[in-house]
Amino acid sequence: MNKFKNIFSVIALLICMGCQDDDAVLTAIVSPSNLQIEAVIEDGQTGNVTITPQADNALNFHIFFTQNSDPIVATPGESQTFRFTQSGQYTVLITVVAFGTGGTSSSQTIELDLDVRLFIDQETLEMIGGDGSKRWIWDSGVGGHFGVGPTTNDFPEFFSASPNALNPCLYDDVLVFSYDANDMYGFELITGNNNETFINWTEVTGFFPSATPAEFVDECRDITDQIATNSSFVIFENDEGKRVMTVENSTLSYWSGVEEYEIIELSSDKLTVRGIQDVPADFGGGQLAWYHTFVPETSGDVTEPPFDTLVWSDEFNTDGAPSATNWSYDLGTGDNGWGNNESQSYTNDPGNVIVEGGVLKITAKAEGGGAFTSARIKSQDLFEFTYGKVEVSAKLPSGGGTWPAIWMLGADFETNIWPAAGEIDIMEHVGNQQNTVFSSLHFPGNSGGNAITQNTIISDASSVFHKYSVEWSSTEIKFYVDDQLFHTFTNNSGLPFNKDFFLILNVAMGGNFGGTIDPAFTSSTMEIDYVRVYQ
Repeated sequence: MNKFKNIFSVIALLICMGCQDDDAVLTAIVSPSNLQIEAVIEDGQTGNVTITPQADNALNFHIFFTQNSDPIVATPGESQTFRFTQSGQYTVLITVVAFGTGGTSSSQTIELDLDVRLFIDQETLEMIGGDGSKRWIWDSGVGGHFGVGPTTNDFPEFFSASPNALNPCLYDDVLVFSYDANDMYGFELITGNNNETFINWTEVTGFFPSATPAEFVDECRDITDQIATNSSFVIFENDEGKRVMTVENSTLSYWSGVEEYEIIELSSDKLTVRGIQDVPADFGGGQLAWYHTFVPETSGDVTEPPFDTLVWSDEFNTDGAPSATNWSYDLGTGDNGWGNNESQSYTNDPGNVIVEGGVLKITAKAEGGGAFTSARIKSQDLFEFTYGKVEVSAKLPSGGGTWPAIWMLGADFETNIWPAAGEIDIMEHVGNQQNTVFSSLHFPGNSGGNAITQNTIISDASSVFHKYSVEWSSTEIKFYVDDQLFHTFTNNSGLPFNKDFFLILNVAMGGNFGGTIDPAFTSSTMEIDYVRVYQ
């Protein structure tokens, strides 16, 4: 105490030397005392526990709901609520530290006996946990599977990862969600080589205090002895009406300090979440929103050739508009002529698209004054699939500037912007190269005029029906005309050709590929006898 008295005397002397008649006032160091903890366990086996701490001379309180987690801060008179996500009857230890002036503190630990039974509806359970245990991996072959942005919007404005762009130690992780008849919901984080997983650079020193992380350089580290790799999870609706997942003292692969995630999308084939990071004060503070997308891990029984089972078709046997069960329309001119400087406007008018005499007819027409109309139909949201064989029997239009196409687009194109979504062109033809047909693949690095393309010659493309087909598997994409192979492309998990696509049929006019439109052009029609998909 003599040491502190000497320090205070010097400070008081300096204050008096800088003032006239005012008296110096110093804040005394007073330790918190009489710490009391009010704990309320919510009825209904919800797992919610509310702590209200009180103490004399306390400035704030740190509440440790679990022994290895970061504290939740409460001011005097403030309560904090935490949800325990493990079902069953068990005892938890909750520690409260009261802080006073000068960094003084006092603490107390209480025991609570919990009886928790959390319920997730069966449909959600089956999507996240399959038949009882389901393995998920990063959707690494698709752009946007990982990203970060401000909390003020709902997309990764600051950074969105390209396919397979991040450290492999991230992609090695597997997430396992399990459940049983007793409503026990288990979460397991399985890490890859050397038990390492990816850590945000601002979080590294929280695990390794002597580390000196480089700015914006995330690190691969083994933290399996400092977080729970076998834990629990629960999905519930929060006060804002959003569906939320928590993983107790664990992480969905990437460690950013987040243990609670908003579910943006959950289906049997996809899990996308958004988590809010409280950036450590030593690194600037504030908050960031992290975005993660996962897909089920395949077990090796992926659909592969031979594709000999018909799973979907349209034989165009009913006259009138195309079947609304199978097809919808793109209408108008799109953005920048559908991204290709095309000249036509798409309609659903019978003059542009109709089924007659057992065939679908898509007709491009000159409307005068340099205007053109045509049609584009698609199976988006009606029929989408991964892998298989597509066969289309078609007779192509003719005339300079015509650009008919039979093609497929990645079903996630609205959020995974082209070319990241991927495009498979089964057949493209341009009237300015009358008897040449093309097959192409568009993806990041190989899109637009840089697509992977092959062509073949058909002497009567516009006068005779020919069969245009693609055979698409996890290892290869093969293109045929009348069962004659002319283009083979090697597929792999790093490309966007391993997820759902949908079908598109259209006739464009002009544009980057269609080229110059013949001034004498009046109209021309692509006729399609059938579209069939086999798996």
